[in-house]
Amino acid sequence: MKAEEILRKVRYDFPQTGAIVVGLSGGADSTLLAHLLLKKYGAARLHAVHVNHGIRGAEAGRDERFVRDFCAVRGLRLTVFQRDVPRLAAERREGLEECARRVRYACFAETAAGESDTIATAHNADDNAETILFNLIRGTGAAGLTGMAYQQNGIYRPLLDVTRAELAAYAADHHIPHVEDATNADSAAAARNFLRLEVMPRLKQINPQTVAHINDAGRRLRVVD
Repeated sequence: MKAEEILRKVRYDFPQTGAIVVGLSGGADSTLLAHLLLKKYGAARLHAVHVNHGIRGAEAGRDERFVRDFCAVRGLRLTVFQRDVPRLAAERREGLEECARRVRYACFAETAAGESDTIATAHNADDNAETILFNLIRGTGAAGLTGMAYQQNGIYRPLLDVTRAELAAYAADHHIPHVEDATNADSAAAARNFLRLEVMPRLKQINPQTVAHINDAGRRLRVVD
């Protein structure tokens, strides 16, 4: 798919005013999102947030340094949060992945303190399909099968119609740097990893349009709900 076709799928439906707080992990999708929002809105309106969860040791430090350099080169305002997620998860008897997610969104919300401020995350079409399928496997009602919303409670997901492969192709063509989280390639690291690395590829063998069809079903259920 050509770059122009990919870009047509990106949604720029943010409010006219207010800061756009961008979750910036340093991974491929979040750096691409920051790149696109910089092109659209300029650095003055953006505020990047990076959360070091205290989970991955030296690799997490590498990610933080990358994000700091990425933002410095582009004049992008950045706030870095240091959080001890393993300790918090143990104290609250919470799963590590769920605790990290909750802490991350709390940091985003703390930064997006202005009345018109919004939060932008880099969730893509594959993420959404995996979320719907994961909810179905765990057990859920109709609400859990609708997937992620384009915007909800001040959180915007501009890349929700773009597949992971399309994002990777665009980033490679435009030489957008990023860092890789080694745990993403480990199917045993988390249940979501197993679903992404083992289950989804098999479903795509049955039908290459698996992601599109799951997401379409979620959107239809959202209208019904």
